Amino acid sequence: MKSTATEIENKVDKLLTCLDKDSQHIQENLSQLNKLRSYVIKRDDSGLSKLLKAIQAETSSYRNHESKRQTIRKELANALECKTEQVTLSALEIRLSKVKKDQVIAKKAKLISLIKELKKEHLSTILLLSECARFNNLLLKSIFDLGKTGAVYYNSNGATKQQTDMAFVNLHL
Repeated sequence: MKSTATEIENKVDKLLTCLDKDSQHIQENLSQLNKLRSYVIKRDDSGLSKLLKAIQAETSSYRNHESKRQTIRKELANALECKTEQVTLSALEIRLSKVKKDQVIAKKAKLISLIKELKKEHLSTILLLSECARFNNLLLKSIFDLGKTGAVYYNSNGATKQQTDMAFVNLHL
């Protein structure tokens, strides 16, 4: 039984190391979202393309990390004699010693706060990009409607008349 407890704690140590990398990845994502918003606001195309290349380069390495985390979860599930889906940080808290339990609780709290911040920043980015898209659509519509404003004009008799010419600027005197 003692070797099983030691084995579980060693696997938990591997998981905690893995969770540190997850925290670092979330922090990098937060930084990337801030850069993305900054580049969009500044209309920095070269910065946006560099950011895209950096994100694409990170993707494969993070996939490897994700599979490593899943392998650790499977190993823990085998050691704890349960299903992989049941191996969660909350479930581990119950089965660990005080020291390891405190470490798991600290990692869990850090991840939860980072995820909340990531959700907030993600929403902010979505709102910025949707407003940019809305503004661009309005701008393109005004250009491709060939300057038709739909404005109502009054002649000297007081009768209404809509603008029907196709100019961008109306020089009606």
